[in-house]
Amino acid sequence: MRRDVIHSLLVANRGEIACRIFRTCRDLGITTVAVYSDADADALHVREADLAVRLPGSAPADTYLRGDLVVAAALAAGADAVHPGYGFLSENAAFAAAVQDAGLTWVGPPVKAIELMASKTRAKELMAGAGVPLLAPVDPATAGPDDLPLLLKAASGGGGRGMRIVRELASLPGELLAAAAEAASAFGDGEVFAEPYVERGRHVEVQVMADAYDTVWALGTRDCSLQRRHQKVIEEAPAPGLEEALRTRLHDAAVAAARAVGYRGAGTVEFLVSAEGRPYFLEMNTRLQVEHPVTEAVFGVDLVALQLRVAEGEPLPAPVPPPASGHAVEARLYAEDPARDWQPQTGALLTLEVPDGPGLRLDTGYVGGDTIGVHYDPMLAKVIAHAPTRTEAVRLLAGALERARIHGPVTNRALLVRSLRHPDFAAARLDTGFYGRHLADLTTPGAGDPATAALAAALAEAVRVTGTPGPALTRFGAWRNVPSQPQAKRYRSEPDGAEHEVAYRTPRTGTPEPYDAPGVRVLAATPDRVTLELGGVTRHFKLRRDRDRLYVDTAGASYTFTALPRFTDPATQTDPGSLLAPMPGTVVRLAEGLAPGVAVEAGQPLIWLEAMKMEHRILAPASGTLTALHAAPGHQVEVGALLAVVQEDPDVTPVTASAPVPEENA
Repeated sequence: MRRDVIHSLLVANRGEIACRIFRTCRDLGITTVAVYSDADADALHVREADLAVRLPGSAPADTYLRGDLVVAAALAAGADAVHPGYGFLSENAAFAAAVQDAGLTWVGPPVKAIELMASKTRAKELMAGAGVPLLAPVDPATAGPDDLPLLLKAASGGGGRGMRIVRELASLPGELLAAAAEAASAFGDGEVFAEPYVERGRHVEVQVMADAYDTVWALGTRDCSLQRRHQKVIEEAPAPGLEEALRTRLHDAAVAAARAVGYRGAGTVEFLVSAEGRPYFLEMNTRLQVEHPVTEAVFGVDLVALQLRVAEGEPLPAPVPPPASGHAVEARLYAEDPARDWQPQTGALLTLEVPDGPGLRLDTGYVGGDTIGVHYDPMLAKVIAHAPTRTEAVRLLAGALERARIHGPVTNRALLVRSLRHPDFAAARLDTGFYGRHLADLTTPGAGDPATAALAAALAEAVRVTGTPGPALTRFGAWRNVPSQPQAKRYRSEPDGAEHEVAYRTPRTGTPEPYDAPGVRVLAATPDRVTLELGGVTRHFKLRRDRDRLYVDTAGASYTFTALPRFTDPATQTDPGSLLAPMPGTVVRLAEGLAPGVAVEAGQPLIWLEAMKMEHRILAPASGTLTALHAAPGHQVEVGALLAVVQEDPDVTPVTASAPVPEENA
């Protein structure tokens, strides 16, 4: 068989997956080539690559989804191979063919295999012939009450786009139209199919690796049941609590699926496992998965290195995979606010420090000082823990996330820690409805001590402003000859909005101390570190300031405070009923007939914004009359921009109907 030795590799992707592939290339002595949009000109994957080629523009459709530009970039940089990563063009058969037509090595499966698995409906037909267990399809035109609930899915693409759960027959026609419209917009294919929705099902998948010499490895199972918007949040390997017979059946079905399409390289066969333990084929992802690190940890392999080996025409190193060892868990760290409908967040990422140590791994496309933009997925990093047992791996991961220092936009870090420590997760009671049942509890303010953290912030600020004598900080004018009068500081904690007022004074020693706080003693205070004794227990607080924001990290908790002025500025007040943009984005559409003077009702979707691959609905805050409308389709808006104003009047009867509401998906 032909051998194509790879010397220079272009990664047709961005962010953490590009950085992760580059890491393996460096280990193998392969030159790395990045492509980047204008929005990513200073991104980490660009800085880490040996060479980089600009793709003019910022939107994915103009850059990372332009296969012709990516192939031209590979040729211009002298690359001899292309790795697609995941997402973007990774499962695009035409792109794979174009890479090969240009004389480049494609680090992925055969074009035919991608084509066969590209449509979920065609893939299911193929899998049925291979004996892979399937859910029986349902014809929406003849669906009856006994068929409910139904799951509508786009035939092409993934990431939850075009997916709907239908529990009432009356809503089926509208949901079909909305799902088809969203699928057509996202993938250029409006085909939608229906199948039974399995309540409390588990998402279990099998990693496969195949070469051109008839060797197919089944590299164990992964459980990816903890999902939001049909996207995975926490994944682990092996999938816990499966009977050995079920594991064997899943492995055999995955191998059969790979052989049925003549597969080569890395792929994942995804299954839905019912509460009764029955598996059903969902789809085959003909690429590397986001969650591949947990399989790498358990089997001690480098899946990217194996992909490159197979692409070069080499066989897998053995007829059977290496033995599995231990348990691995991965958490996806997102810049998003789970308590506010998972809204993505943007802005400067001031600090991203995750503890390093045995069993821990960090895959990221960001470092402190980078900026999180509006154009791409809000995932910052993946944190992976590997240990001899599941209990140890979960504990290690939760502890690492808890000790991480992450300053800047709101993230889902606290949600991840609470999820990992939730009794249902600890007992491996897993299903895709986990967040539907537990999100409210997981996002309520915890039992931390924000008041003491605010005190530490005030003391650090006092030191920064006035100075402290001694080796910790020396500034002219630090000494005071008389004790100061009590000073007050006000802070608003984020994202919950709670306010905290702290009183302190600066005595002759120069070190500020809390005022009227019995049982609290200041042991040390500098602008970036405060040590307090509370009830005989010493606690350390690390601090960072960015303009009017202060970030406080202490054992078991992290806090973000905004310093408030002593008096409220009337100019900062917003008129009642104002609808403000919760994030920067693009207005994609308005409710039908929306215009000043029309009546709206509380909770009615009025405006749709698109940001970071997600669509967000702006709802009427109250029933009344729309008195102002500043948004129009195509408008780019910044966070806090005034979109519309609703004058409340509960007696007003709405006369407009909103457009079909698509589910918000990445």
